[in-house]
Amino acid sequence: MAGLLIGKRERRDMKECRGYLVVERKKGGQARVLYGDSNACDLSGHAMGELLASDPAFAAKNLESTVVELDSGHELWILDGGSGGRQRVDELEQRNAALEEALSAAEEANRAKSSFLSNMSHDIRTPMNAIVGMTSIGLAHIDEKSRVQDCLLKIQTASAHLMGLVNEVLDMSRIDSGRLTLNEEIFSLSDLVHGIAVIVRPQAVQRRQSLGIDIGQIYEESLIGDSLRLSQIMVNIVGNAVKYTQEGGEIAVRFSQRLSEPSGKEKNLVWLDFLCEDNGIGMSREFLEKIFLPFERVKSTATSKIEGTGLGMAIVKNLVDSMGGQITVESEEGVGSRFRVVIPLAVGVQSRKGAELPAGSLVILAERRDDRAEQIGGYLEEGGLTPIRTRSGLEAVTRLTEAQYEEHMPCALLLGQELEDMSTLELAVHVRQLAGRGFPILLVSEEDWAQIEYRAVRAGVNAFVPCPLFPSRLMETLADLIRGEKEEDGLCPGAEADYGSRRVLLVEDIALNQEIAVEILSMIGVQVEVADNGAEALERFEASPEGYFDIIFMDVQMPVMDGYEATRRIRSLPREDAAQVWIVAMTANAFVEDIRLSREAGMNEHCSKPVDPKHLQEILSSRFS
Repeated sequence: MAGLLIGKRERRDMKECRGYLVVERKKGGQARVLYGDSNACDLSGHAMGELLASDPAFAAKNLESTVVELDSGHELWILDGGSGGRQRVDELEQRNAALEEALSAAEEANRAKSSFLSNMSHDIRTPMNAIVGMTSIGLAHIDEKSRVQDCLLKIQTASAHLMGLVNEVLDMSRIDSGRLTLNEEIFSLSDLVHGIAVIVRPQAVQRRQSLGIDIGQIYEESLIGDSLRLSQIMVNIVGNAVKYTQEGGEIAVRFSQRLSEPSGKEKNLVWLDFLCEDNGIGMSREFLEKIFLPFERVKSTATSKIEGTGLGMAIVKNLVDSMGGQITVESEEGVGSRFRVVIPLAVGVQSRKGAELPAGSLVILAERRDDRAEQIGGYLEEGGLTPIRTRSGLEAVTRLTEAQYEEHMPCALLLGQELEDMSTLELAVHVRQLAGRGFPILLVSEEDWAQIEYRAVRAGVNAFVPCPLFPSRLMETLADLIRGEKEEDGLCPGAEADYGSRRVLLVEDIALNQEIAVEILSMIGVQVEVADNGAEALERFEASPEGYFDIIFMDVQMPVMDGYEATRRIRSLPREDAAQVWIVAMTANAFVEDIRLSREAGMNEHCSKPVDPKHLQEILSSRFS
């Protein structure tokens, strides 16, 4: 490409020079070009080879020419650009400018890709080094349980990070190729927000940061959109805030909604407003101009050890644009950053049942923090209940004792985050001993339920509502608890489901993947049988009695018969359980269109590889609930 470029001096001389041709004239008037100089090539627009093979009259077309007879058989043609020549020169200059621009863009892209590959080499090798190193250490200390457990936990963390890097690269590849598709399904905003909190809060805790997630005005909780991509947008932004904020820093996240105008196409939409602010290292004005470009990362001593691909914000911007939303960024070096995302979402049908509570009933609310107590108390009052606020465990026990004596018991105890004199779980133990097994105790907390579930259940807690707090979830959980549905339906937290009588058919063609999946499913307690491909799975299902298999976990890409075709054939079998058996895609095809294809083939759920045991547990719970 560089060889085609014309220098500025050469272009200036071209406008002022003439071109020369030596022409041979044969008898009969036929002429051919014997020689042409470079200026003649430039003025005529022909390469030298074309010029020598052409008729001189054609070569001199649109040019002023003077013919000088050299001898009886040869002529000298002097070509002058004139207006036609200048036009040709202008065209050449335009082409040259375009080539220069293309060359500059190509060089910039090559530099960006080289930088990206260099960063990716480092970022991929970092978790890979942890995985390889911790594996070696674990094998060397195989008899030391605590040492091996520590190695496995670090391998798990490194694997999750490596998976995140791979997903970002694949996402960007699909965006660049125009193959990104968005899913449209009903989802719960409260479930979305709580899922985001579960992902980002441990990261902030590890860096001893203050992460506040606040809920503003919410009009609709049941929405239609791509909840997975929405979560990806917000987790990426909050995750960056955690990474680029110093230890002990502060991060504030807020979710709210505004209604669309009642007229026009947007009358069934609400605008989800997501705000994330931090007091981290911030960004320069120069970097803000290219923050959404692929492969761009802040380069400073403060960020040199922070891992990442430089693709996260480019993916976020493309996703927000695809959803018809807007993203804005404000930042100042040394002060912090502020990201705001506004996305229109269609309103879905309310899937949650309305909470039915005994109007006017008392609820003891044990919470030291005034802001939290005011929020929870307001939700209780809106639900028709009367909260009795206590700041300490002693005060709560005293109120409950008096209520017992007066035979005017409250309908429940609601434990908040903090008390003045004891922990909330200590209070739960005292109340359970005082009020007996049937008295409802509800815990509202920012802590990860998985981390405190065992202690909370042993202390006497019946149910848990995570923060950030949505009024609908609080009131529905409280209503179920008061009616006793949690215990009657076997949904009390901590209850272990028994899947020992359930049979699963695992369809997987790779032996190592079979071993991993069988081990995980066996840990859950189900009986597992294995088929090596779709054709074998079809035969096993046809040969089994009706109702024999409860779930089929089906790989997609397999020899002999793939998972989609096997699913379609199972669904078409003339037996009653062919339509009823659950078929779950267990595959590395993890994009939205892959999920759509599995649903179209007749599958009920989708479980992407690498397999998450918690996700498997959720699928089994959904199937047998």
